[in-house]
Amino acid sequence: MKRLTRLIPMLLVFGFLDGSAARAQMAKRQEMKPPTARVTLVRIAPGKHLEFLKWAAENEAIAKEAGVPATQVYEHTNGDAWDYMQIAPDLTDAQQAKVDEVTKKHGGKTGLAASLEFRTFVAWHTDTDTIGPVSAAELVAAAGK
Repeated sequence: MKRLTRLIPMLLVFGFLDGSAARAQMAKRQEMKPPTARVTLVRIAPGKHLEFLKWAAENEAIAKEAGVPATQVYEHTNGDAWDYMQIAPDLTDAQQAKVDEVTKKHGGKTGLAASLEFRTFVAWHTDTDTIGPVSAAELVAAAGK
């Protein structure tokens, strides 16, 4: 019985340490703020492909002038029904304000007007918010495994 009473405090200490280590790992995982992006798949309206690409190129030039990362464009060559995939990094409010400023300076549309303009080129689109780009190893680390 004496032996057990001596072990109990030690077990409690080890249990506390193990719990605090687990809490520290959880806090570290919560601190990880991976980059995020929006992936958009678009099916272009008939006859609007070149207009869409010119519009996308204008937006790339605006992003460059504003000093923010441009949207990456992938062209469909085989498989599914989409024509282009765009991967756009999420911008901070300050970055988006700069993009809007440069867009207006060049006579472009922002906000709802820009959204409606985009829809004149497309027959269908879908947007997905994502984490990335990250490596598989970074996701494993974020999962704490």
